[in-house]
Amino acid sequence: MDFIDQIRQIANRIPKQLEYIKTEEATKNALIMPFINALGYNVFDPTEVVPEFIADVGLKKGEKVDYAIVKDGKPIMLFECKAADANLDLGQYSQLLRYFHVTEARVGILTNGITYRFFTDLDEPNKMDSKPFLELNMLDLKEAAVDEVKRFGKLAFNPDELANAATELRYTKEIKAVLAEQFSDPSEEFVKYLVGRVYGGSKTRRMMERFTDISRRALAQFITDAINDRLRQALGDGGAVQQVTVAAAPVPAIAESAADKADGIVTTEEEIEAFHIVKAIVREVVDPRRVFMRDTKSYCGVLLDDSNRKPICRFRFGETKKALILFNDKKEEEHVALGDLHDIYQHAERLKAMPGLYGK
Repeated sequence: MDFIDQIRQIANRIPKQLEYIKTEEATKNALIMPFINALGYNVFDPTEVVPEFIADVGLKKGEKVDYAIVKDGKPIMLFECKAADANLDLGQYSQLLRYFHVTEARVGILTNGITYRFFTDLDEPNKMDSKPFLELNMLDLKEAAVDEVKRFGKLAFNPDELANAATELRYTKEIKAVLAEQFSDPSEEFVKYLVGRVYGGSKTRRMMERFTDISRRALAQFITDAINDRLRQALGDGGAVQQVTVAAAPVPAIAESAADKADGIVTTEEEIEAFHIVKAIVREVVDPRRVFMRDTKSYCGVLLDDSNRKPICRFRFGETKKALILFNDKKEEEHVALGDLHDIYQHAERLKAMPGLYGK
């Protein structure tokens, strides 16, 4: 079985397992150990994978890393594990940073079994960076990210090439984020650059506003053409290609448009994460490409086929309270309080039942 197939197999089990995973130990056993095993390291061989690896930090003796991947008796990678419902954004990497500093390992991995963040020491030798150079979300798998993670498998990992690979991955990630932002809402500077290359007339405010819309459409068309060209190459000249169209408007689950911002609509990271959780749940019963997110001032909705007539659920997230809005077969609302986003998995069966109300 190929590496990506093993990762997909683990990922597909996660939605079914999460409601039973209540502790860090359960997270390790159900999610993280299978991941390490997929990388080619034998989790039952202490010469390859050392659980509770002791890494003394200063005056603190007996400090332990959850797992160390070992080669020739020396650690090459460290895993710091958190419970599946842990938020990795809340300073969770401080322990890993300390362990990284006092061992010979050059890769530190922080994970809750769902998200895997890979760190090294690009900014300052022997001091772990504050930002990961690679991230893998098991509930929203990207084939490119899986291919990069494969580099850290037993047969492929080369510590001597780590710095170059990590540098490339880190800046590729940051450049992609910039491009995604420009795709959804081109900045004034970016539009000025494009206009300067194609237009020699007066750059009035009205003309710049017009070119902002033209730039957004041109970017969408460029992506569409690139995808269709790749499809033609894959199928050969004689193959029939079903045309793919990339909309000029931003994808609701990624960013809000300039008009949304003007209307006071701001799509938060929590709403995006909740959308991906729902998408992961309903993928068992419907093609995930049919699941869309549409934000409004009062709630954030998850829709089938991007249709308001086909709601799957809604979110209403305040500063102190979070609510999941479910629907019955009469499309009547039921508000359910959420302690955290992972509580959504407790309502998986009802969420999976919604697409069935709308037929094919």
